Amino acid sequence: MFKNVTVYRIAPGWAPTLEAMEAALDAQRFVPCGASQDKSVGWMEPRGEAHGPLVESVAGQRILKFVMETKSVPGDIVREKAQEEADHIEATTGRKPGKKQTKELREDALQALLPMAFPRRGSVWVWIDQANGLLITDASSQSKVDEIVTSLVAAFNDLSITLLQTAVTPQTAMTNWLSAQSPDEWPQGFNVERECELKSGDEEKSVVKFTRHNLATDEVRKHIVEGKLPTKLAMSWEGRIGFMLTESMQLKKIAFLEGVFDDRAVDDESGFDTDVALSTGELQKLIPELIEALGGEIAFGDMPAGTSDGESVAASKPHGEAVVAVGEGEAPF
Repeated sequence: MFKNVTVYRIAPGWAPTLEAMEAALDAQRFVPCGASQDKSVGWMEPRGEAHGPLVESVAGQRILKFVMETKSVPGDIVREKAQEEADHIEATTGRKPGKKQTKELREDALQALLPMAFPRRGSVWVWIDQANGLLITDASSQSKVDEIVTSLVAAFNDLSITLLQTAVTPQTAMTNWLSAQSPDEWPQGFNVERECELKSGDEEKSVVKFTRHNLATDEVRKHIVEGKLPTKLAMSWEGRIGFMLTESMQLKKIAFLEGVFDDRAVDDESGFDTDVALSTGELQKLIPELIEALGGEIAFGDMPAGTSDGESVAASKPHGEAVVAVGEGEAPF
């Protein structure tokens, strides 16, 4: 169910009932894009049952489903249609449309073409662990996370959340684990697996990627000594969950390893309750142990170890990177 994890801390005191949550989210229930609408977002029934509840409670955990639908028209098609109208105006009036009118023609062309565009729909799981004060999203990108957070804060006036921060930044911890001379120096219960990305902090922003490669080598340690720091590192926990830890504290490529779901007993047609109970149950154990491996949680606004004044804890976007790839494939576990 969860392929990615971004963890937020919910401020104390927020504990709405299921009925209150349902009423608040109902005002943002998902509606597909209209004929001339290029984007629509909202909440949909987690079980996929039309007109069902928007909030499901399973094993004490609350599960929501956020949906995003977009429609787009290729830019060259929009420009071509706008140019046809511009040519018609020039032929009938003897004047060329100016910049402002040309922009308006393109906007009109887009509106005319949108009803013929096919919509693309995606969804993101949202998990609220009220007992531990955590909000977890399955979003794969920061833009999707921002959409969800914006929607939730708009729905609940008394909801305050902050991105979970640890005393040691993930990048500092990953650097220490990759520099270790022995697996005994890794945090208890965690293993470094066979994929990572190292990035230099100089102007070239060069990147070295290791895939399906033993990382406990002098080659990897040499890159770190030369100033390339890890931005992603494949890890596993207790032989039960594999994941890619990023420098911005996101978990990506989450995989429940062999044996975790062996005793899965489907108690309804879709297996929804079982999937939720098993996946959240495992992640409820992993997340606090990962936080402990990163030095424990700190209050929002405090500076984690390994960051300097003004340095963002969030991952920066790559610009003009020189990339060196080592190994092939996408199987880090």
